[in-house]
Amino acid sequence: MDKLRITAGSYVFDAKFETELAPKTVAVFKKLLPYEQKVIHVRWSGEGVWVPLGETDLGLTYENHTSYPHPGQMIVYPGGISETEILLAYGAVHFASKLGQLAGNHFITLTSGMDKLYEFGRAVLYEGAKPIRIEAI
Repeated sequence: MDKLRITAGSYVFDAKFETELAPKTVAVFKKLLPYEQKVIHVRWSGEGVWVPLGETDLGLTYENHTSYPHPGQMIVYPGGISETEILLAYGAVHFASKLGQLAGNHFITLTSGMDKLYEFGRAVLYEGAKPIRIEAI
């Protein structure tokens, strides 16, 4: 169950869990599947979309964490100095909040549709929130 389909607005991407690199994060997220939410454009981090989760406690700590996710990488910030959130990079990202630099656990990587990822991110920027669904395939 490491293969995923991510439907974001009218865009569809295949993806995989990074089970070897982030086993605890993947285990928590697998329990949430199928995961449905809305993504909005990031405020401080650059070219990414995010799901704000407020005070949600996923019971996670850092593993395979980065402040600079590459396009097609999805990270989860477990909370602490800023709110819990999920971020998908579609371009250059320096993960941050109004309180400063953050790091999130890289736990999903897109495996197809990269040619449409930037277009998707810009659609969120200019058109607003889009639904996202992450499901096992």
